[in-house]
Amino acid sequence: MQGIRSPPGDSSGFPAGILRRPDRRDQFSIAIVCALPLEYDAVTLLVDEFWDDTGDTYGRSVGDSNSYTTGRIGNHHVVVALLPGIGKVNAAVAVAGLRASYTNIKLTLLTGICGGVPISGTRDEIVLGDVIVSDSLVQYDHGRLYPGVFATRTGEGQNRSNADVRGLLASLRTELGLERLQRRTSYFLLQLQHESLRKSRRDYQYPGAASDRLFAPDHRHKHYGPCFCICSQWKKLSDPVCQEVLSISCSETGCEIANVVSRRRLELRHAIEQQHSRVRAQDPLVFIGRIGSGDTVMKSGLDRDRIAKEHDIIAFEMEGAGLWEELPCLVVKGVCDYADSHKDKAWQNFAAATAAATMKALLEKYIHSDRYLKRKHPEMENSVARGIPDHRYC
Repeated sequence: MQGIRSPPGDSSGFPAGILRRPDRRDQFSIAIVCALPLEYDAVTLLVDEFWDDTGDTYGRSVGDSNSYTTGRIGNHHVVVALLPGIGKVNAAVAVAGLRASYTNIKLTLLTGICGGVPISGTRDEIVLGDVIVSDSLVQYDHGRLYPGVFATRTGEGQNRSNADVRGLLASLRTELGLERLQRRTSYFLLQLQHESLRKSRRDYQYPGAASDRLFAPDHRHKHYGPCFCICSQWKKLSDPVCQEVLSISCSETGCEIANVVSRRRLELRHAIEQQHSRVRAQDPLVFIGRIGSGDTVMKSGLDRDRIAKEHDIIAFEMEGAGLWEELPCLVVKGVCDYADSHKDKAWQNFAAATAAATMKALLEKYIHSDRYLKRKHPEMENSVARGIPDHRYC
């Protein structure tokens, strides 16, 4: 991990010490919510300062069962919450406690991993490690069941995003804004990987393009070749498969390479790996679009494509619906699989890292309130007086 240089102050380029430690919970304006420990671990590697290193001093409201980590990321006071489990019910319960304890939250970033739609409605190729940022959300499994048909509830739910969040999303829809976000995401990804190695944490390294395999939607994950299980009787997609295949990889089942879909972006990544390095090849793209949230783990390529086409969805996850209507919220999730029967955990750590890196890059672009800035900070005053631009946005 050579060549990682932090700007003066801290990794975000914000002068150290410019934010005083909060005195009260209502001085925190940013919440980061994670559903899995691996997501939480990735996020906390990018916290610039912790306010609770020597123990919690902020407490929580009566009835709030959440555990929190507090600190600073760039110029924002942040509170990080780890959900007790996956799913929108756990998310809804946690956000109720969060709202009661931290009453001044202006932005919540649900940060973690998701299943990606490999070809978006605009024909963009989405590969493993890319990051999805929500501009809208639909509960695709919430609706009415009529005889012979399930009708998803129309409408997307009223997100409580404020003008600041809407302005941030608007900037990300510009080529310049998205380019800057992706450049800083790549930087913070390297920083996270460096920190994880230095601290002997999880392995967040790039798994490599060779392990990113997308199978045709109708190619079932099952035993191929001679076997002594019900997979040997499999003839059509609705036929059952044995329990063993649910927990083993495609290399163990013998999933047929002939059914792997060729993609231009993966060919480019292969070429970069061979000619340059895996560090350059790992750079993720960030996509802004609609996310599908449901209580069921999506593990069907055909259903993935059908629902994605019906609702213009580019990713699937399970917690967003529990937060979306309660707090100003953006879902920021790294693609760890293709939401089909071949999904496994090989890319989860890296996808959590790319999501955490994007989260930090987003916070750089999110305009903070100067209410709790220290007054008369020489570096800031001199920069403002001389009209020096913030290097982070150059």
